[in-house]
Amino acid sequence: MIRDKFPMLKNNPSLIYFDNAATTFKPQEVIAKINEFYTNSTTNINRGDYDLSYKISNEFENVREIVRTFINATSVNEIVFTSGASASLNTVAYGYGLTNLKKGDIILTSESEHSSSILPWFRVADSTGAIIKYIPLEKDGSFSIENFKKSMSDKVKVVALAHISNVLGYIIDIKQISSIAHSYGAIVSIDAAQSIGHIKIDVKDMDVDFLSFSAHKLYGPSGVGVLYGKYHLLESSNPYFYGGGSNITYDNCGNLKLKNSPYKFESGTSNIEGVLGLGRAIEFLNENDFEKLILKEKELTRYFIQEISKLDNVILYNPKTDSSIITFNIKGIFAQDVCVYLNRHNICVRSGLHCAKILAKVLETEGTIRASISFYNEKSEIDRFIEVLKNVTLDKCLEDIL
Repeated sequence: MIRDKFPMLKNNPSLIYFDNAATTFKPQEVIAKINEFYTNSTTNINRGDYDLSYKISNEFENVREIVRTFINATSVNEIVFTSGASASLNTVAYGYGLTNLKKGDIILTSESEHSSSILPWFRVADSTGAIIKYIPLEKDGSFSIENFKKSMSDKVKVVALAHISNVLGYIIDIKQISSIAHSYGAIVSIDAAQSIGHIKIDVKDMDVDFLSFSAHKLYGPSGVGVLYGKYHLLESSNPYFYGGGSNITYDNCGNLKLKNSPYKFESGTSNIEGVLGLGRAIEFLNENDFEKLILKEKELTRYFIQEISKLDNVILYNPKTDSSIITFNIKGIFAQDVCVYLNRHNICVRSGLHCAKILAKVLETEGTIRASISFYNEKSEIDRFIEVLKNVTLDKCLEDIL
């Protein structure tokens, strides 16, 4: 049984964890890989002239190949290791955007973006004179290809979008986005934080230019992520921080020669154990038939939507969600108060604006409750959750507060 492979679930049998969009639990294999590094193999990479360093350096570099295969990139040189999706997205904005954009260029995005995707482009716009423009969303917050087409022009140089909205769970057609954007000469940067662990990604088929994600949403460790970029675009970009390991040489006159991609983006000591854990997480998904796990997740989400839609006290914001994210409110009760009440029943969900503050205005709400499913969840957990929601009242929510 897949749940038995996750110590958090075995050690907390009464816990209902529906906050998988925030972070995922880690299988024992990932934990063991990290422990093995610290127990038997601790050393730095690409620094030591001894066998142990050579061994770990090779293991570290092999993870690039594991990631390359997982997302179907062309070369390992297109795989940059970062501290997470936020760092990857910032690398695109500051590395590519500051170098290539000029006054009057348009950065096209949407009002549903996560702050890590949109805030770096705010800074780029301030620095270059480029302009941020938004693709209009539908009334339910969903993304429309027609609205995207209407928003495109020859002035658009960057399209920055999330593959899956972290609030509403809608999946956008990246292949179609890329085709349209490229016909105008624009590049496409995709935030795949919410999609990497839930749908199969093929960067060549999607023809995406940059793609960013975190390991911790992919059943791997925190503090490590990936930036995929087409090699020629990485080569035309600059690092946004500098240090040891990323350069070939420099002198006291300020002359600097950087390494080629991906190494010029990887200054300093890498999160070695994190990268090794990421590789093991991907291997775990492959060993357990990732596509079959995806189908189970979809089945659970359909059941969740079916059951929560029956409740008269629920406002459901995304009944047509494409992914495992379900966003709702309880009528007349502040989202965080509901979450505190759910916590009393050992149920973990997320409340607030979910780092997408502009979208809250579109939805006309001060915050929402987000439940997010993984393949290790079960229908019985959904049933228990629904029973608790049926009986929630404002008085019950305030019992712990007053």
